[in-house]
Parts: sequence; structure tokens; C-alpha cells
Amino acid sequence: MRRNPFGALLASLLLVFSLAAQAADDDKDAESADKDAKSAKKDEKPIPPEKTAVSHGSVEVGGRTIRYTAAAGNVLIQDKDNKPNASVFYVAYTADAARGAGERPVTFFYNGGPGSPSVWLHMGSVAPVRVESASAEATAPPPYRLVPNAYSLIDRSDLVFIDAVGTGFSTPVGKGKGKDFWGVDQDLDAFAKAITRYVTINHRWNAPKFLFGESYGTTRSAGLVNKLQNDGMAFNGVVLLSSILNYGANSPGLDHTYVGVLPTLAAIAWYHDKVPNKPADLHAFLDEARAFAAGEYAAALAKGQDLPAAELDAMATKLSRYTGLSPQYLKEANLRVNQSRFRKELLRDERRTVGRYDGRYEGIDLDAAGETPEFDPSSTAITGAYIAAFNHYAQDTLKWSSDTPYVRTGPGIIREWDWKHEQPGSRFPQRVPYVAADLARAMRENPKLQVLSANGWFDLATPFFATEYDISHMQLDPSLRGNVSFTYYPSGHMVYLNVDALKQFKADLDRFYDHALGVAAH
Repeated sequence: MRRNPFGALLASLLLVFSLAAQAADDDKDAESADKDAKSAKKDEKPIPPEKTAVSHGSVEVGGRTIRYTAAAGNVLIQDKDNKPNASVFYVAYTADAARGAGERPVTFFYNGGPGSPSVWLHMGSVAPVRVESASAEATAPPPYRLVPNAYSLIDRSDLVFIDAVGTGFSTPVGKGKGKDFWGVDQDLDAFAKAITRYVTINHRWNAPKFLFGESYGTTRSAGLVNKLQNDGMAFNGVVLLSSILNYGANSPGLDHTYVGVLPTLAAIAWYHDKVPNKPADLHAFLDEARAFAAGEYAAALAKGQDLPAAELDAMATKLSRYTGLSPQYLKEANLRVNQSRFRKELLRDERRTVGRYDGRYEGIDLDAAGETPEFDPSSTAITGAYIAAFNHYAQDTLKWSSDTPYVRTGPGIIREWDWKHEQPGSRFPQRVPYVAADLARAMRENPKLQVLSANGWFDLATPFFATEYDISHMQLDPSLRGNVSFTYYPSGHMVYLNVDALKQFKADLDRFYDHALGVAAH
């Protein structure tokens, strides 16, 4: 059979063209992959080395002069592939010449937000230095004064202040992205790694350990103590300052949030002399407000729209006595006044608003007829002082240099926050965190763990009565209930803004630490 030479030639040409086309496609794929790799590499952030800037100072606490070393530094934490994905900034204060330095207590501090650095606790509470600020009024513009803190906790414990990733000087590095850290469980993972890294490189595994969180930092603490203990790091104590342990309580359709905030409304109305026939004893008045909130008020709200008109009238009159708001306003609000509307209404006749973080503070809005305040005067009163003082302190005293500015509020963090939480022992993640259960589990597994709940009377952000409810519903065994103690202060969310309250807080912390460490010794 004769072969067609033209057919063979055509087949050969087709083969050559096909191979050439394939080679061209391969070149394009390689070029595209190379571009993608270069683009990915370009998106990667530089990975800084771990470093510390060391300085020294002294402070007199309780009649004793304590010399300390301050170390401003960073630790690198890693992703699941063991690649660094964040640099976490901290400032640590360690007492000098302490016996058994490796076994001296160490406390880890952080604020909340989510999206806030540790500057508030660092510059205002129990560090060896603090910035002076006015109480219940706006702090004057600079210059600000950093002073030795006579109420520092350095006499009882070494202190480590940590900035959450995306805040302060803490930042994603390498392939790390904000979403890797901005969520309930992502945040717990990052803090667990940072604390473990600090403990390891500073030889503190055998030191008594405490967690100290404020606001969302208490949400973090409740989950973190359970997580770290599951990883093998036991804790002696947890300090919860201005707590929020159950985000589900604010779900639409539930009245729990109105019950929980009522005694705080009463405290603020009492402070501003809006309570009819104002009682002299605030504590007795708040006990009465607690009983009313949990009893008659809760029962009335439970009836919803079916509350009879006569009962509505009677309840509005009673509620007016505790809130300082008119019965008519309360009826128009269906007996349910959220904290924002209360802040606008309480002093409306004086053209003033009250603060959210601290109801003692007063603000002035452009429009006295509005529905909600324009700003929180208890926040703006101190922000400039705290941020300026820390930046000055970090540069001039701590000798920490950074190419990036200190981030006061992580941009977009709270909007992008992943609120889901894997609760211990649950098959399904929660849509919003209920971390009182995490804390309860940590206490069951570590029966020596001590918890201090510290609260401000005038705090609308995290009302004390709501905290009492959450902790009383942890279903603790009777043998564990004595491990939880409560303290209260004539201040707001940041109790240390009132120096008299800070003095009282320090005395309470001393007792708490002595007890927690005494328990560990037995």
C-alpha cells in the first residue's frame, strides 16, 4: 500500500505547530506564575527581628523603693506552617534584685476594643509610671505629666503590657493578614502564642501567672485562660476589669440588656442629682435598684406588648425614680431606654450629655434636641493625654524606635471582626461569644484558679449588674464559688481615672494577689 507523502508532511507540520503552541502556553503559564509569585512576594511584609530596648527606673510603692528594668520589645508568632506572620509588641517591667526572679509572679495586661492597644491600662493603671489626667472633666492640653505611680503593682508582680495585632506597634508580618488575627478565636490564638513565646524566651515557665484584661480584654481573658491551661500553662489568677462575658445578651428581642443596665442608670442619675429625694447612701440605693431590676422591672418587660396600661403607668412612675427620666418619656420608650438615649436625655434640660465609659463626665452637643450624643466625653477627655504621653515615653524613656506610628485604634478591626467562637465541648461554633463558660471550665479544671471582677459604678459600656448576672450563672460548684470575688469603685469603665478609686483598686489587688499566691503555696 502506497503512503501519501503529503499526508505525512502535513502530520509532521501539525505536530510541530502543536508542540510550539504548547511550549508557548507553558511559557505564558510560567510567566504568569512568576508574576503571581512576585506579586505575592511584594504583598509580604518585612519580618523584623525580635529585639528589646532596655531602660531602668525606680518607684516608691507602699513605703518601699522598687528598682525595675523596663524592656520594650517584640516577639514573633507563627502560622500553621511555622512561618512568622505577626510581630507582637510589649513593654515588660521586672523588679531588679528579686530573689528567685524566674519564680516571681508575672502578669499579662491588655485592653479590648476589639481594636485597642494596651495604652490605657499601661498609662493609667498599675504600671510604674502613669499620666496625670483630670477626673470627671476634660484633661487640659499638653504638656502632660508622667509621674511615678505610687499605686503600681510592681511590688507584687512583674508586669507585661501587650498590644493586639493591628494596634499599637503590633503588626502582621510576612504573609500575615489582618483577618488572620481579627476574630474571637483568631485573637485567642495570637495572644496564646505571644504569651507562650514571652514566657519561653524569658525563662518564666515556673513563675506564678496572672491575666489582667479590661473591657473586651475580659472576653479575651476568659477564653485565653482556658486555652493556655489546655496547652499546659496553668494560671494563678485572672483580673477582669469592666467585664463583658456574654455578647448574646444584647441580641434583638431580648430584654436582658435593659435589666442589666438599670442599676448603672440609677448610679449615674444619683451622681447627677436627678434621683427624686436622693438617698444619701449610694450602695443601699443600688441594692434597691438591683432588686427592682431583677424583680418588678424584669417581670413587666417579660409581658412585652401585653403589659396592661395601668401597669405601664405604674411601672413608668417607679422606673422614673431610679433613672431620673420622666414617666412620659419612659412610656414613650416602652420602658426600654438604651444607654445611648439615656446619655442624651438625662441632662437634656441643661444642654449636656453624659459619658458612656464613665457617666460622671459631661459633654456639650451642637444640638440639644437630638436623639443620641455626638461623642463620648469620657473618651475624648483623656485620649490626647494618653496617646501623647505614651509616644513621648516610648521614644524618650523606653528608647523604642519604630518606622510606623503607634496605632490608637486599629482601622477597620471591629468592622471586620469574626465574632464566631468555638466554645469548649460544643459541637457548633457560637455566632457571638459566651466566654463565661470558658472561664467556668478553666476553674473546674484548675480548682485553685482565683478570679477578681472589678467594676465601676458609672460604667455604661459594661454594666456591673450584667457582670454579676453572667458570673452567677456560670454554674460553679459550691466548692469553687469562693474563688470569685467582686470589687466596686466610684468611677467608670476605666476605674483608674479616679485616683481615689485607683488607690482603693491597688489595695484590693494586693489582697487578691496575696490570697492567690497563698493558695498556690498550700
